[in-house]
Amino acid sequence: MKVQEISLSRYLWTPINREGWPFIALFAVAAFLLGQVWAPLGWLGLLLTLWCVYFFRDPDRVTPTRRGLVISPADGVVCMVGHAVPPIELDMGSEPRMRVSVFMSVFDVHVNRVPVDGRVVRLAYKPGAFLNASLDKASEDNERMAVRMVTDDGRDVAFVQIAGLVARRIKCDLVEGQEMPAGRRFGLIRFGSRVDVYLPDGVAPLVACGQRMLAGETVLADLLSAEPDRDGEVR
Repeated sequence: MKVQEISLSRYLWTPINREGWPFIALFAVAAFLLGQVWAPLGWLGLLLTLWCVYFFRDPDRVTPTRRGLVISPADGVVCMVGHAVPPIELDMGSEPRMRVSVFMSVFDVHVNRVPVDGRVVRLAYKPGAFLNASLDKASEDNERMAVRMVTDDGRDVAFVQIAGLVARRIKCDLVEGQEMPAGRRFGLIRFGSRVDVYLPDGVAPLVACGQRMLAGETVLADLLSAEPDRDGEVR
């Protein structure tokens, strides 16, 4: 067996996503000004600035590269697993598909990653409300950015960025016709939100509700496996 090595330097220094720098600067200036008014307010502003730095962290991830794997597009906790109809704007029909929903709290990494190797065939933005993203109806009522991809064997996989209670901006850098590998960064959502993944017919999820996901690393499903749905329990 081949011995593999990886540098541990990525655990010692976490890059900051470029989308975060304007916010970090704004928080820092506000902290300075508050400190001029009253020192305790300045310390509070400093803590909020440090939280902003933490929120926009963008660590590298080691993505499993075997053909057929569906990788989590988001950090967070699996809040729902079950059948649901994909967003109508993706033109994927009205039949329910297996859906895995990953909820991101304000303490999770919010950089999103492509879940599967394939080609982007449709992008669809839909404005909406800002309900708690952990609610089932958020998938229909909330602001969202939906993406449909086709794998090299012709199967559809969809994933949807959904705004949350305090999220006010969805960023997606994908374009239609683009070929993308699994694990590649494609966008983010500010601040607290959810990403849904719709699997092809007959593909079972390999995760259970309550499991913690790492974007670009945790395997959600295997398009080439006939393994049944997984269940889980707290131990």
